[in-house]
Amino acid sequence: MPLKAAKKPAQKPAHKSVKKAKTKAPAKKAILAKTGRKSARKTASKSPAKKAAPPTRKPASQSDLLKRILASLDDDKAENVITIDLEGRSALCDAAVIASGRSSRHVGAMAEHLARRLKESGYGTRPVSGQTQGDWVLVDAGDVIVHLFRPEVREYYDLEGMWSVGSRK
Repeated sequence: MPLKAAKKPAQKPAHKSVKKAKTKAPAKKAILAKTGRKSARKTASKSPAKKAAPPTRKPASQSDLLKRILASLDDDKAENVITIDLEGRSALCDAAVIASGRSSRHVGAMAEHLARRLKESGYGTRPVSGQTQGDWVLVDAGDVIVHLFRPEVREYYDLEGMWSVGSRK
């Protein structure tokens, strides 16, 4: 039985170590105050553990947004759809989509359907410019800008030629 009595005092030093931890905390605060740091955690998160390798240039893959736009234009029977990759060439957007409609009414309907489908997909309301005239409608989808033209207007402005895509006439 004397062995059991000896075990009970052995449990008390664990309680004393808790008291020692409490006394160390003010010393740590004093050191942090002297060095001007706010906390050890914040400074540890700022120092990088490893430098990341520079990103390699990969071929541009179609984003989910671009796929939805192209699917919408395909559903609405858009003609001569061209996608221009502008990543690294323009700070405005990553891609531009140029398409033609058969008439002003067709161009306006494609823009309206595209804006509605993007909103339903969770991209929010998208600004649409030029829908009332229907000659050149611009849908700003954020990373992708969509230009919808009547064929004559598209030929006049020649956006593909400006970005050096496709054949110039």
